[in-house]
Amino acid sequence: MSRIGKKPIAIPSGVQVTISGQAVTVKGPKGQLAWTLADEVTPAQEGDAIVLSKRDESQRAQAMWGLSRTLVNNMVVGVTKGYEEVLELVGVGYRAAMKGQALSMQLGFSHDVDVKPPAGITFAVPRQTEIRISGIDKQLVGETAARIRRIRPPEPYNGKGVRYSGEQVRRKEGKKK
Repeated sequence: MSRIGKKPIAIPSGVQVTISGQAVTVKGPKGQLAWTLADEVTPAQEGDAIVLSKRDESQRAQAMWGLSRTLVNNMVVGVTKGYEEVLELVGVGYRAAMKGQALSMQLGFSHDVDVKPPAGITFAVPRQTEIRISGIDKQLVGETAARIRRIRPPEPYNGKGVRYSGEQVRRKEGKKK
């Protein structure tokens, strides 16, 4: 029995949920998100909560039950509070700045690296060494942060690169004579 799947999803005030077949649409103050659930899961709205149930006892239905509940809950949280990921630039001369809507970074290459935000994502640069990525879709925010980090991941000898806020980089000892 999935402990996550059987929890009901509370719908806060100001959020509208529409269920039509397997499609779930959540509309809130920050925007609107939609997702089509797997066939093994049945969504239902009971009062001010969404309840998901599995259609049979197969292993796939069990897996999709908890996953679907988490995805729908992420949509509800996204349209009410939103999601944010913070990246740090560590290294001499590593800095970021905004160029209109796009993010421009100097990461030790011979050229600046420009990143355009996907639809629904906004960048903010409060300091030269800090990048804030925000949006209502948790998956898209995380994927955008991972793509930016992949441009120059932290290296283990000096620790230079783009890292998540609070990320611990395992350092290696350099060459010995």
